[in-house]
Formats: sequence, structure tokens, C-alpha cells
Amino acid sequence: MSIVKRRESLMPTWASDLLDTSRFFSPRLFDLGTDPFSIDFSSRVPSANINETEKEYRIELAVPGMEKDDFKVAIDNGVLYVSSEKEEDREEAEKNYTRREYSFSEFRRSFSLPENCLEDKIKAKYENGILNLILPKKEVSIIKPASEIPVL
Repeated sequence: MSIVKRRESLMPTWASDLLDTSRFFSPRLFDLGTDPFSIDFSSRVPSANINETEKEYRIELAVPGMEKDDFKVAIDNGVLYVSSEKEEDREEAEKNYTRREYSFSEFRRSFSLPENCLEDKIKAKYENGILNLILPKKEVSIIKPASEIPVL
């Protein structure tokens, strides 16, 4: 047995669908209390670029607006963890009003380390909105293929 919901008129549904801007626009766009051009990074995970060279792996995380003390980089059981928490408190006092804003942003990312990575030599540097992680590789000796020695 199925229940079928019957519409009495197509016009109200069509009109409400047409005028429903939440499908096309962010609700923040019509909120006059916020700046529509501000970007909220409080719940976003930063983008990462991972590059490999002969000597190292490089991970670049795009995290603008932070400071180097905002980051925590740790290794546990072959996994590299990068996290950040930042809390901001701004107050603007004018003659007729006081405006006080709080913001809190955080993120956590993890990367499984390859077996040929030197965990104790990993370096992190924050510069121009990019967190650079350098993961040096172990020197691997090249194993020569087996060869047959002729018996004389």
C-alpha cells in the first residue's frame, strides 16, 4: 500500500519553487547583518598539494590569515597530523554603539607517511599563507637483479 499526496493546484507550488531563492543563493547573501564578501574558514579543511622529488616529499597547505604558533604538527604511528585552532576577539567602540565579535576556526588533517620517509627529519615552515611540510626520504640502495655466474 502506498500513500499518494495529491496537490490541489499547480500554481502555488510553481510560484513557491520559482521564488525559493535558497536553491540558488546562499542564505548569507540576503542577510544584511553580514558582509557577503567575507569568507568563513571556521569549518573548512585547507587544500593540500603533495609533490615528490628524488630526495623528499613536500606537502603545502593553503592556510591564509594564520600565524606559525597557531599550528600543531605531530607524528603518531606512521601518520602525520596537522591541526590548528585560532580564536579571535574584536571590539569596535563608537559614540553610540559598541560592536564585539568573536570567531573561532579550526581544522585537522592527517597524512599516512610512506615507508621510505625519515620521520625524525620532517620540517615545517609557515610563510605567506602556506604551511610547507618537508618529508625527507631514506636513501635506498639499489638492489641489482640476480645474475648467473658461469662455472669454468
